[in-house]
Amino acid sequence: MPRIPADEALIAGRWRRGAGAPAETVDPATGRALATVHAVTAEEVAEAAEAAARAAADPRWRDLPPHRRAELLHRVAHLIDEAADDLAALQTADTGKTLAETRALVASAAGTFRYTAAALETAEEALTPSRGDYVTMSVYEPIGVVGAINPWNSPVASDAQKLAPALAGGNAVLLKPAEWTPLISLALGRIVGRALAELDLPAALLSVLPGPGSVVGDAIVRDPRVGKVTFTGGTRTGRTIAHAAAEKLMPVSLELGGKSPTVVLADADVEQALAGVMFGVFSSSGQSCVAGSRLFVARELYAGFVGELVERTRALRVGPGTAPDTQVAPLVHHSHRDAVAAHVDLAREEGARVLCGGAAPDGPEYREGAYYLPTVIDGLPHSARVCQEEIFGPVLVALPFDDEADLVRRANSSFYGLACGIWTRDHRAAWRIARRVEAGTVWINTYKQFSISTPFGGMKDSGLGREKGRDGIRSYQRQKSLYWGTAETPLPWAA
Repeated sequence: MPRIPADEALIAGRWRRGAGAPAETVDPATGRALATVHAVTAEEVAEAAEAAARAAADPRWRDLPPHRRAELLHRVAHLIDEAADDLAALQTADTGKTLAETRALVASAAGTFRYTAAALETAEEALTPSRGDYVTMSVYEPIGVVGAINPWNSPVASDAQKLAPALAGGNAVLLKPAEWTPLISLALGRIVGRALAELDLPAALLSVLPGPGSVVGDAIVRDPRVGKVTFTGGTRTGRTIAHAAAEKLMPVSLELGGKSPTVVLADADVEQALAGVMFGVFSSSGQSCVAGSRLFVARELYAGFVGELVERTRALRVGPGTAPDTQVAPLVHHSHRDAVAAHVDLAREEGARVLCGGAAPDGPEYREGAYYLPTVIDGLPHSARVCQEEIFGPVLVALPFDDEADLVRRANSSFYGLACGIWTRDHRAAWRIARRVEAGTVWINTYKQFSISTPFGGMKDSGLGREKGRDGIRSYQRQKSLYWGTAETPLPWAA
């Protein structure tokens, strides 16, 4: 594991201990403390924002052409690759995820910086059609200072998806990691800081500011120098940020919660659907905003499909993320494990049948960790709370459906609209359902596949705006129109 000075934060381009309260980060597999992280204060956020504004306006950065900014992104990607094994081990220790998953996430982070660099080098501005004696142009300029607030479930990938396009857009960034998982963001801060130094760019272009959202996140959102906030996390916090942003007339990008339906039609390839449904909800221990946590199965297929699903779920291997055969790792924190367990207890009170799981696993190897068995529930109406509320754990609720109209009505009967999965051999049915379901991403005969080149975001309470794709950089810029007069005579406004 890399040596991380976890008692230091990156504040205004310098590493030092935050003046706020210390907090321990904990290995979810063992319950043992990993490091002590000192939070920053609201005053230190203001200091970082002031330095970021100066850095964004520094001619070394402000006047850098896009292909030179792309050099920074390429260098960061290379440094991530060099440290990949250490970064994966660090994220596994900090989040509990399996090493297979964290290695993939680190590779994804490097790929995000590379793709964004390529998109930046090839991004075009527009010469728009003239409608008079002038030439019109549409150009893009940096916002200035961007606040990026990230969740604990996939921090290295989430950090990259915000940092890369924000820096590509010519901005400075205040990055706030989640309280439970700050270590990987601090490590990434060292990598970006090294790249900035090598290219003689202002160090204060990035600050990494750990601490509670109620202090650090709130200070970032409300600081007058912050011109945009991008947030991934819960819907309640997203609403709070949106209210504060409205007061400032500040743009926001919000990727929020989900209660995603995954649908198995009667003609589906059952083997493919079983594997896909399980991966969609139990990978990452269910700690994913797009987890396919509502399973709709055609009634004629329901009993056999759910029965086989339960048997295979019981056979999943639960263990520490460092074990090569682990399929379901511990949850990120003991308090989060308890919250997941409380949702399952509530489902029991509502009359659910817990077909498998529904408890922490037995055995001395699990005693100190934040483990919870993968769980399948049925026997509830779709209006039940466990069918409507995001649990963010390895809990799947199964429901039969009778026809396509019934399916679409209930799939859309949710506050959320982030993702959907469809399993069928009928391409016409897949097209109809995919176009009618209210979700920002629809997977057909696959699930939880992501591409940095493809926009991602939600509908309804699942958020505002889109990340990724070629236009991802533009969301961190302001658009400006230029008019170049070509007439030889004065404007005829006073005859």
